[in-house]
Amino acid sequence: MSIRIKLLMPCVLVSAMAFAQDSVSGYVFEDGNKNQKKENREKGIEGVSVSNGIQVVLTDKNGRYSLPVQEDQTIFVIKPSGYQTALNANNLPQFYYHHKPKGSPADFKYKGTAPTGELPKELNFPLYKKDESKNFDILVFGDPQPYTEKELDYFKRAIVNEVKSTKKNAVLGISLGDLVGDNLSLQKPYADVMKEIGLPWYNVMGNHDMNYDAKEDRFSDETFESNFGPANYSFNYGNVHFIILDDILYPDPRDGKGYWGGFREDQLKFVENDLKLVDKNKLIVVSFHIPLEHKNEDNFRNSDRQKLFDYLTPFKNALILSAHTHIQQQIFYGKQAGWNGSKDLHEYNVGTTCGDWWSGTSDEIGLPTSTMRDGTAKGYSFISFNDNQYKVKYKTAGKPEDYQINLYVPKVIPFPSKTSAKILANFFIGSKKDKVEYKIDNGNWEEMEYDESVDPNFALSVFKWDSTQTLFPGKRPSNPELSKHIWTAGFPKKLALGKHTLEVRAYDMYGNQFTASEEFEVQNAVLIP
Repeated sequence: MSIRIKLLMPCVLVSAMAFAQDSVSGYVFEDGNKNQKKENREKGIEGVSVSNGIQVVLTDKNGRYSLPVQEDQTIFVIKPSGYQTALNANNLPQFYYHHKPKGSPADFKYKGTAPTGELPKELNFPLYKKDESKNFDILVFGDPQPYTEKELDYFKRAIVNEVKSTKKNAVLGISLGDLVGDNLSLQKPYADVMKEIGLPWYNVMGNHDMNYDAKEDRFSDETFESNFGPANYSFNYGNVHFIILDDILYPDPRDGKGYWGGFREDQLKFVENDLKLVDKNKLIVVSFHIPLEHKNEDNFRNSDRQKLFDYLTPFKNALILSAHTHIQQQIFYGKQAGWNGSKDLHEYNVGTTCGDWWSGTSDEIGLPTSTMRDGTAKGYSFISFNDNQYKVKYKTAGKPEDYQINLYVPKVIPFPSKTSAKILANFFIGSKKDKVEYKIDNGNWEEMEYDESVDPNFALSVFKWDSTQTLFPGKRPSNPELSKHIWTAGFPKKLALGKHTLEVRAYDMYGNQFTASEEFEVQNAVLIP
């Protein structure tokens, strides 16, 4: 008679009669009494995917699986739709078992997983039935990235406290890496802050979440893994299949210094094997940290991007989520980029919750303005899923939901209104494909011109730091950068003297309309005597 106990992960049942072996087996089962132990009356679940991070297998009619296993692999269940996994005290999904007989490297500054000893004889994964609608929302965070406890407090007050009331119909959340800023001792306090949102939360590893002591890329995620689970995995919800990946190669294989965007061969094999077992009707959402887009290969390895494209090509509906850049942009890949799907592949490079690294002047409650270099206000995103389709909406922290456009309008222009001054609209979620229009007073709506340029509002906020004779508290914002969501227009030449109202309306790629308005005045020109 075997005596069964819990080992390390609360969701994984193992046998005390453990012995060394090169394969692992067990059951994925419906845990009726929710005690996280497989009992004889509890049936296994057929057709559930289980992986060792490379191979992916399906459970048989009894819910049993078997996989090859090596040291330092993580075995995990791929949550099927209609079920949920256990959550720990911080609402982190518990769906995995780290097989690290010797533990993480002992000489790392930030510790990882303690030695797990020999592989257990049996690993069982409990699941719990859950009604999952095919229409649901998720929350997406880009780079919280606190470097200090003070910045973690900024994150809590600016983002988490607000999200607790704005989360509405969201069923889960994803953070797209750089959970902290190099100080990995902040990972656990970060998780403590995040639990207050009250949703299951999935985490991506960023380049500032890594163990810089690692001599090989496969060991760069040891502390992250110990705190948040595997860096590469997948799960299902509704008619969506989510894949989470670490896309940072560290040390950079080209010169052993720094990092490079890309994937190891075992990661790509996992994606390939995982997607082979996924219904082609599902929407595939792939989340990682560093965006795929690049003008050359300096930022991301071309061959890895192409392999990912090839694995996604059979799916009519796919979405890429990334962060890292501390700007916001919509990227579309077509045949010229090596994408051969039936329609362009969309990558949403998400704006960051820390904005421009918690910089800028403070607001009335002491939080840094921290506008991003492209003029995007700091915030977070909602993605709404309807079966295998999606819509994205950006939420600026501390502003109403309809705050989607920031206008730059000169306060006064001369009469007659022949001026080189321009009206600029920064449509935070916009892309080159979108339509933005303006009108003045009761005039006709006219199209604005798309123009990748610097946001003057942000530029002025930076120049203020350079022209002050007394230092401001906090950090100077980063220098402005060309924005991918600016539209411009000139002033009509026959505006009457007095005050006028400018209105702007923008349509995003999903057909949603957003508006903004601003007043300006036409004054008699002052002639030089």
